[in-house]
Amino acid sequence: MKDIRIVVVGSTNMDMVVHAHRLPLPGETVLGGDLIMAAGGKGANQAVAAARLGARVTFIARIGRDMFGKQALENFRREGLDPRYIIEDPDAPSGVALITVGPAGQNIITVAPGANNRLLPEDITRAAEVFAPARVVILQLETPIETVLQAARQAKATGAFVILNPAPAPTIPLPAELYQLIDLITPNETEAHILTGESSPESAARVLLDRKVASVIITLGKDGALLANGSQPLERIPGFSVKAVDTVAAGDCFNGALACALAEGQSLPQAIRFSHAAAAVSVTKPGAQPSLPTRNEVEAFLAEQNR
Repeated sequence: MKDIRIVVVGSTNMDMVVHAHRLPLPGETVLGGDLIMAAGGKGANQAVAAARLGARVTFIARIGRDMFGKQALENFRREGLDPRYIIEDPDAPSGVALITVGPAGQNIITVAPGANNRLLPEDITRAAEVFAPARVVILQLETPIETVLQAARQAKATGAFVILNPAPAPTIPLPAELYQLIDLITPNETEAHILTGESSPESAARVLLDRKVASVIITLGKDGALLANGSQPLERIPGFSVKAVDTVAAGDCFNGALACALAEGQSLPQAIRFSHAAAAVSVTKPGAQPSLPTRNEVEAFLAEQNR
């Protein structure tokens, strides 16, 4: 495997997951199964996904100085992440996500950010040395926007390829400068609508290109993804049909795989197909990070699809 270096700046949570026979309506209580606790958080999921697929990953994050933070740090070391810039915060708890999963794998998630909200621009500046050798830098929106913006500036200054996964969808407009620093933005349909106000993925992609993003991938679940950039027509790239058990972290898996594939030099269409395969494998298993596939699993899945 090549020396593929990726920096992920983002969140880490402890996921508390309950499977139920259906998702509850507002004000309703639904009895579920056993409580499952597993490592999660969008940044951590994407970092682990890329590492399992063969990349050398540095993760920049904040954890609490508590049981969940200790477990997270041990897990990152087992996964082979560079932990030098995972900061233990003495004054905030580790992030926690409360997740209910329905029978078809669909989910509802509420996050208590904790220490994730205290990842600061200064933390990014202190980690400057890891940006220079990085080919790809991945960002999300579970940490403060000022920190995301500083990471994008630092990545761009060193020539890294910058991916923004705009999740969760922002409640206020993103800074215009951030769009201009991004090489690739990867919203799902809902996030694309919130970012642009457009109801169709095609229209949303054009709005995002108008904001000076170099390329756009709008993920469409089982319908694949829409790829747009300024030089070529819009392109739909199909996904794979599998029986989903749990869709938690499927988007994070897609983004981690995408970063790994692009860092290897794959074209955007090739990288999207590889990422579709990784996400398809992930939804056949429960949990966030427990579901993330290895390189061998993804390559075996693709080989089966090519038969």
